[in-house]
Amino acid sequence: MHRLQIKHLTKSYGNNVKALDDISLAISNGMFGLLGPNGAGKSSLMRTLATLQLPDSGQILFDGSDIHQHPQVLRSQLGYLPQDFGVYPKISAMALLDHFAVMKGLLHKAERKEQVLALLHQTNLYAVRKQAVSTLSGGMRQRFGIAQALLGAPQLIIVDEPTAGLDPQERNRFHDLLSEIGEQVVVLLSTHIVEDVHDLCPEMAVLAHGRLILQGKPAALTDNLAGRIWRKTVTKDALRHYQTHFNIISTRRIAGSIQLHVLAGECPDQGFEPFHPGLEDVYFSALFGAQRSGKEGAVC
Repeated sequence: MHRLQIKHLTKSYGNNVKALDDISLAISNGMFGLLGPNGAGKSSLMRTLATLQLPDSGQILFDGSDIHQHPQVLRSQLGYLPQDFGVYPKISAMALLDHFAVMKGLLHKAERKEQVLALLHQTNLYAVRKQAVSTLSGGMRQRFGIAQALLGAPQLIIVDEPTAGLDPQERNRFHDLLSEIGEQVVVLLSTHIVEDVHDLCPEMAVLAHGRLILQGKPAALTDNLAGRIWRKTVTKDALRHYQTHFNIISTRRIAGSIQLHVLAGECPDQGFEPFHPGLEDVYFSALFGAQRSGKEGAVC
């Protein structure tokens, strides 16, 4: 059993904006979902965990070892798929994966070839192994990104916004692949797509403005919100009235009308109906609470 511990992590940039503000998390084997809007600090956290930048303060331990005091220990066990994964033009998938394998320290030619071929099969890229990676579809390139992240049998895998821009079929393929590799290692999935966390992650947290505002099990978090989310379909003209008088956490257009989801301890007004919330309601209610409090709320 592996364990990633993040203790009171902070990181600021030159404009005095805190990208990370006192982040603490404990993550064990399996898929862990980190949700947050763009600009929440997710990529800053991923880069810090990948030892690509140092925090201003705080500590990160992986299996008890401080990753910034001993970065090579972590890097030898790390697989990382960044948000923007660049590829070399005119280089085939097999040749590029072999190149990355050498960089990862896999120097024995026969063993390296065996692992490269196995990963091409695992990511369903063997049929296009001789094709230039730069010519592959977005979904195939993301699967190639996971293949390179899996080189060397890493024990900690970090994937940053892996399904952004993928069509539904490729998202499903990617989900299946992440689920398969996430059984024996720690996989940290950073995303703003709620469905990714709902489909994949038994544990999750929400980040906003550099602070952790919610964490727990998705099922328990949705149960905790039961009885507090109400919905009503209204006209576009009436929307401003409801925005002024009610705690609207989300809106959705349906057949020319607008469906409101409102956070309230009891029925907020005539015509509202209760329903069991989904993970999207958990996410939006956490963001709403953080915005209203002005200090991103407390960890739940």
